[in-house]
Amino acid sequence: MKSAFLLFACSLMLLSPLTAAEVQIQKDIEYAHVGEHSLRLDLHRPAKDGPYPLIVWVHGGAWRAGSKDSMPLADLLSKGYAIASVDYRLSPVAPFPAQVHDIKAAIRYLRANSKTYNLRTEKIAIAGSSAGGHLAALVGVTNGDNKLEGTVGDHLDQSSEVAAIIDLYGPTNFLTILKQSTPHGLGVRIPALQLLLRKQPEDDPILAKLASPVSHVDREDPPLLLIHGVQDPQVPISQSLELHGVYQQKGRPVHLHMIYDGVHGGPPFYDSQRIDLMDRFLTPILIEDTDS
Repeated sequence: MKSAFLLFACSLMLLSPLTAAEVQIQKDIEYAHVGEHSLRLDLHRPAKDGPYPLIVWVHGGAWRAGSKDSMPLADLLSKGYAIASVDYRLSPVAPFPAQVHDIKAAIRYLRANSKTYNLRTEKIAIAGSSAGGHLAALVGVTNGDNKLEGTVGDHLDQSSEVAAIIDLYGPTNFLTILKQSTPHGLGVRIPALQLLLRKQPEDDPILAKLASPVSHVDREDPPLLLIHGVQDPQVPISQSLELHGVYQQKGRPVHLHMIYDGVHGGPPFYDSQRIDLMDRFLTPILIEDTDS
């Protein structure tokens, strides 16, 4: 894996974005049921021969809003990837760790149905932004963790393991984020964490630690790409720096890409430069390693 990750620095030819006619989208695929709650995903695929390497996309929205309809990685379809944009139970419906349980169930579902959807699921990447970046990182660094695996869905015989993580400006440490935040950031983060955890991190440090990706990193975790705006007013860049540092301590492949005039999201995170960056990160892991 390390030798494959080194290829991340190699340049690849840019491809033109696909037109609508060159993309096939299956919407509202039910991947699990929790009580009366139907959990669904949208599957985006290039209209060409597969099977396709798979990226699972996790939307943001402070854990309490957002939907799978917001999927900003469409330009990666022209690189040959399929993208499954997943919905999960939002925090007004269910507190943490329901969100992680749901996303892991989606991964198991996609593996169980890989032939149906013409997907390559030996190795799957997960990506997300903001709260979705937090969830993507947490899912990625807790492969096989009994406390976070959950029992959602009908495919518990399948693995929820992922082989690569892309975290765009997501929180990584609930025990430090409030101390690092601006007044604006506190105004967003305090109510969001209260709804997600049903309490503040200092009131239950054990739960806050369980919800923090930095607390789970070990020497088996998958390669990680972090993308963060230096001027982010909602999630301090210190959060990505913390996860980057822990990855380095454990000797795991990690790259932090800083957008120096970047704030919290927006077009610069999904422009051609960043899409190509993601492709160069993913290709050695999802395509070249699988082909070898």
